[in-house]
Amino acid sequence: MKLLYTLSLSLLLSASVYAQKTEKSGPKDKAVVEHFKNDYKKKNYKKFTGTITVSTNQVSFDNKVIFHDKSDKITTLLLKEGLVYPQLLTDYQVDKFENEDSDRTQKRFAKLQKNWKDSFEVNNIKLSNSSELSFLSSDPTIKRFKVLCKDPKFPNMMVYYFELTNKKGDKNTSLEDFIKNSKLTHIYQKTE
Repeated sequence: MKLLYTLSLSLLLSASVYAQKTEKSGPKDKAVVEHFKNDYKKKNYKKFTGTITVSTNQVSFDNKVIFHDKSDKITTLLLKEGLVYPQLLTDYQVDKFENEDSDRTQKRFAKLQKNWKDSFEVNNIKLSNSSELSFLSSDPTIKRFKVLCKDPKFPNMMVYYFELTNKKGDKNTSLEDFIKNSKLTHIYQKTE
């Protein structure tokens, strides 16, 4: 009886380890909710078309690398499917810099440099702790994910929010099938 009780308790406690991570809205998410209410613009990003090489804890996209935790199923799928890749994040950073009108002097100075876009180069980052943010979308064809990013060039942790759209998705579609048949339609990034 004691063995049965111990076995059932350990099974119950370990079930959450294998469950899909979803997050509920909290006080830290206020800026994200505001972003999706006020500044949201849908865009269609292209999947990676080069060579994707997957190994235990890293994915190579031609000559660029993203590290990940192999137990993080969402991040692993996003990378394997070519939805998120270093060249995309580099282009996103450059576009964000060019379109923000915060510091014109800094923009002029940057554009005087020979290869000013090189400073936005994304490579050797680590993506981890992904979770689905179900509170951000009630539409079954849209899922939004939060993924933590550690870039060795920066001291602070960054957070990426990715929106995926799967026109054939519904409430019964598994997460894996949803990601495999989806398109990346929005990126939002902020520091943690």
